[in-house]
Amino acid sequence: MDDTAPAPVGGFDTTASEPVFSAALDGDSSCISTARRMAADFLTRVQAVHGLPVSDRAMDLTQLIVSELVTNACKYAPGPVLLELRIVGDLVEVVVWDSAPVVPIARAADPARVGQHGLEIVMTVAQAFEVQRRPVGKSITVRIALPDDPGGAVTGRLPL
Repeated sequence: MDDTAPAPVGGFDTTASEPVFSAALDGDSSCISTARRMAADFLTRVQAVHGLPVSDRAMDLTQLIVSELVTNACKYAPGPVLLELRIVGDLVEVVVWDSAPVVPIARAADPARVGQHGLEIVMTVAQAFEVQRRPVGKSITVRIALPDDPGGAVTGRLPL
C-alpha cells in the first residue's frame, strides 16, 4: 500500500471475551496484502498477549485463506470488504463480507484449468467453511485449528 492510499479502518475489540479484530478495507487490490498482514499481526498478538498457541501451519493457512477470500471479494464484488478475525476456543475464525450476493461454488477438480482453484484450496485446508447471504451481499466464514494436530493432519482433522 502506498503512502497516499487511505489506511484501512480496523481494530481490536477489547471488550470481547475472546480476541477479536475487525477491519473495513477499501476493496482495491492493495487491500489483499494489507489483509494478509492484519491476519498475521492478529495471530502474533493472540500469542503474545493472550498466550494462545498458534502453530506455523495455522499462521500460514490463515494468511492464505484471508488472501484467497479478500482476493475474490476484490475481484467479484464492488465496494468495500469487511474482515473479521476472532478466536473461538482453539480455532481462528475468519469472516469476509462483500457486497456481491452471488454465493461462490467450488468447481470440480480439473488439472487442466489454470487458476480459479482458490475456493477448492480454502475448503480443503479449513476445519469449517460456511457462506451466508446477508441483506446486502454475503459473508464467508472459515475456521482453522490453531494448534498442530498430533496426528499430522494438515487441517487438524483425522485422516479419512
